[in-house]
Amino acid sequence: MKRNILFKIALLLAVAFNGYGQEVLTVEEAVQIALKNNYDIKLASNDLEVSKENKSLANAGMLPRIDGTFTQNNNIQNTKQTQSTGEVRELNDAKNNNMTYGVNLGWTVFDGLKMFARYDQLQTLEKQGEVQLKSTILTKVSDVMTTYYDLVKQQQLIKALDTTIVISKQRLKLAENRFSIGKASKLEVLNAQVDMNQDLSNLLLLKQFFQISKVNLNALLARDSATDFKVEEEVTIDENLQLQELQDLVEKQNPQLQLALINKRVAELDLKQVRAERYPLVRLNSGYNFNKSESSLGFVSQSSSNGFNYGVAATLNIFNGFLQTKNEKIAKLQVDNSSLLIEQERQSISSELHSTYQTYLTNVELVKLEEHNEDIAKKNLEITLEKFKLGSIPTIEFRNAQENYINVKARNTSAKFQAKISEVMLNEIAGNIKF
Repeated sequence: MKRNILFKIALLLAVAFNGYGQEVLTVEEAVQIALKNNYDIKLASNDLEVSKENKSLANAGMLPRIDGTFTQNNNIQNTKQTQSTGEVRELNDAKNNNMTYGVNLGWTVFDGLKMFARYDQLQTLEKQGEVQLKSTILTKVSDVMTTYYDLVKQQQLIKALDTTIVISKQRLKLAENRFSIGKASKLEVLNAQVDMNQDLSNLLLLKQFFQISKVNLNALLARDSATDFKVEEEVTIDENLQLQELQDLVEKQNPQLQLALINKRVAELDLKQVRAERYPLVRLNSGYNFNKSESSLGFVSQSSSNGFNYGVAATLNIFNGFLQTKNEKIAKLQVDNSSLLIEQERQSISSELHSTYQTYLTNVELVKLEEHNEDIAKKNLEITLEKFKLGSIPTIEFRNAQENYINVKARNTSAKFQAKISEVMLNEIAGNIKF
């Protein structure tokens, strides 16, 4: 009864797994969907747009500023005035009104070249946004490819287990036939049933993991988790990656190293801006203003004026409690730190590159070895099956051959997966993933 239940569940999952009408999603298509939909990539793209918008002459302080002004002041006072002649003038609730409006211009024409350093910094921050976007894309594309190739691996294991279940069913049928004619014991039938149930149980777990991995890939693609699809049957491994070529690409393209270099440039520009505080600040100002005033008490009851004004103002920091020297020292330390971080990043990347490359070489060799082992295990299983049908070998020997084939198949599939993932990681480190 248990065998029938497991078989029916496996059959239903097989129908779902083979699903007619499912789209075959290639790894290239998966990458393109992620580039379009992934939320982290969209956020990084928006951050880059912010950096582009911030890069302007006005943000750097290079352009003049024009302000319109309007002021209206009204007073009601009890006023008492004593003239020089001794005459006393007194008025309660005396009204005094003053209205001023106009247009004023202010323009910083010199600030120790701080504005130019600021504009260079804004341009550098835009480049930083571009590199951060590339870094995010590389990471997400790598995640998509890793998840995709894991699905291919699981799919291959499921097919291998499907094959062995067919053999297990043949073994069970053969054991039942032999038992019915008295050539085998009930124990042989029970063992065959237990082994087939174990295979069915393993298949159920594999298909469960396969479906969960599909959900994870759909999440990376930012689409409906229930979207069903098939993946490609095989993985092509690039066996020609060269360490020296990858090292050269790292210096030119690795996003983390590029960000470290950009951060040093930002620190250098910060230092320039701090040093600019030693120089005078020169501003031009100009405007055209109107003024009108009314007074209930006084020699002039009403007056108005309008006209153009212009001038120049200069300020120079002479002493601010040694803060200037302190700020320059801190800015220099930030530059030194950024240089150290570049060397640290370069060493870390080099270490990761060399270890990953060694893993890549080992896995490529393992793929060749395990492919040969799989051919041998498959032939051994075929011969053992024929001998088992003839009754010339015991059940345990046949089961060992069957399990050996599955184990070798799993090792070969895992070696291919690991080799491909090592290839993806190497290209990610080198900033060389195509998208």
